This record gives sequence, C-alpha cells and structure tokens, in this order.
Amino acid sequence: MSVDAATVRRIAHLARIAVTDDEVPHLQGELNAMLAFVEQLAEVDVDGVEPMTSVTPMQMKKRADVVTDGDIADQVVANAPAAEDHFFLVPKVVE
Repeated sequence: MSVDAATVRRIAHLARIAVTDDEVPHLQGELNAMLAFVEQLAEVDVDGVEPMTSVTPMQMKKRADVVTDGDIADQVVANAPAAEDHFFLVPKVVE
C-alpha cells in the first residue's frame, strides 16, 4: 500500500495540520516508509507467542481486596475542631 499526494493532504486536513505543497512529497515518503514497516511487521510469525506486559517476566504484586475502616477513627478526628461519634461536625450552610 502506498500513499499518494491527495491522501497526504487529506490526512493533514483530518489532523488539522497546515501542509504546504513543498512539504507533501516529503510527508508522502515518510508515510510510505511507515506503512512499509508495518507491512514488514505483518510478515513475522507470532503463532504461539504469548502477549507480554514487560520485557522481563514478573508477577504483579497484589494485596487482598478486603474492606476495612483502618481502625484509626479516633486518630482521624483527633485534630478536628468538632467531632461526634467519629464524624466531623461542620456548620450548617444550607437552610
């Protein structure tokens, strides 16, 4: 697959990039080189190759998904100007 000058202008228009007529041949060559590289990658046999998340094999650290309240409610409200039953007391602002 190759890109012609009209396609380069259309891509530039869609990307909202101002391209002069002098820049079109250079961009055409660059886009064609990218597409050639993608075609070259498509030739690689990847059957049986597992997807990777990293270049080195490793396991993600996981913790148990357990809901806790932290058991530090007294410490959380210790510096509050006003607190009641482990809740912050704030002035009423809506009537």
